Amino acid sequence: MYELIQITDASYYIQSPAKIGLVKLNDKEVCLIDSGNDKDAGRKVRQILDANGWKLTAIYNTHSNADHIGGNRYLQNQTSCKVYAPGIDCDFTRHPILEPSFLYGGYPCKDLRHKFLLAQESDAEVLTQNVLPAGFELISLPGHFFDMVGFRTPDDVVYLADCLSGRETLDKYGIGFIYDVAAYLKTLETVKTMSARMFVPAHAEATEEVSALAQYNIDKVWEIAGKIIELCKEPLCFETILQRLFACYCLSMNFEQYALVGSTVRSYLSWLKDTGNLDVRFEDNLLLWERV
Repeated sequence: MYELIQITDASYYIQSPAKIGLVKLNDKEVCLIDSGNDKDAGRKVRQILDANGWKLTAIYNTHSNADHIGGNRYLQNQTSCKVYAPGIDCDFTRHPILEPSFLYGGYPCKDLRHKFLLAQESDAEVLTQNVLPAGFELISLPGHFFDMVGFRTPDDVVYLADCLSGRETLDKYGIGFIYDVAAYLKTLETVKTMSARMFVPAHAEATEEVSALAQYNIDKVWEIAGKIIELCKEPLCFETILQRLFACYCLSMNFEQYALVGSTVRSYLSWLKDTGNLDVRFEDNLLLWERV
């Protein structure tokens, strides 16, 4: 873990729970794409930088999930590097309490205020094309999170953040986190048509060909949607839908999974209602979801 993997003369990634991109800007300066999940990840990145005699100039965050921004503060304090994050995710990076609050739908109890959902604050600025190094392309990848982005480097390596999960991950966990299902599907359709020298998803193996995996992720979305529609052949409240989906995918409920999967299922329900597949009724002061 935290092994530096070279792709091209300039583009690398650091093998970690959420892959960290590293791109050489010249013989001495590098930038990072994300920073890992915590201070310890930041320390390991710093060791790699020091071992190679590299100076870190900037961290470009793809989005604000804690496992992608957790090393920001340590590295920024150690190196005085700039930190950039896109759109709404910049606010989440500056104020990380927003992530567990958003996931839970209220003030998060202590069970949700830990490093996997709550990163340390970092002094982030808004990420735009103008602040990127010469030759970098900013790629909009919304859906998984609010304003998530990816990057194409001058040597044609594409860092895809969390828009793709590996087959083993999807098969094991069943329901991956999604904020906006419609946007996510649109992003996957776009990614499916892309070409590059190498693709580096954060939670799947680096690969030269991405279309088959993108389609596998698309198929998983429609599978989950179908299961929800089938469950709602009888009017059900959210908690019952969630319970039955956990049983269907053999998941174990805890506070973290309740927040992550629960938020995702709410997003599916919203999308299915907006697309005319589900409707709601209020009965005995319960909101019930039912198939149209």
